[in-house]
Amino acid sequence: MKKQKRYIKITFIFIYVIIALSTVSYCADPKIVSTLTKAFEEVEDWLLKLSTPAAAVAVGTGVFMKKFSFGDEERLRIAKKLIRTSLFSYGFILTIDLILSAISSLVG
Repeated sequence: MKKQKRYIKITFIFIYVIIALSTVSYCADPKIVSTLTKAFEEVEDWLLKLSTPAAAVAVGTGVFMKKFSFGDEERLRIAKKLIRTSLFSYGFILTIDLILSAISSLVG
């Protein structure tokens, strides 16, 4: 049980490091945001660019956990839950983007 928790913590730390290293280019050149609309568009673009690799890493981690579980039911359950929740979260983010695009096209 402690090994699994340690493995999960190491996995999330690894994901965090990958995400932090991929966003260094954003942090290096800050942009002045003049309007609130532009700020929301920047956040939306950043979220979409960040969510795709994060979901891929999470699904990949779940697949590897499932592959290397060696029949351990606990690891299989955790791997399936990780894959399911990451795909659901990514789908939710894409749905929110679709809804915001529809609203912005109706308003403006």
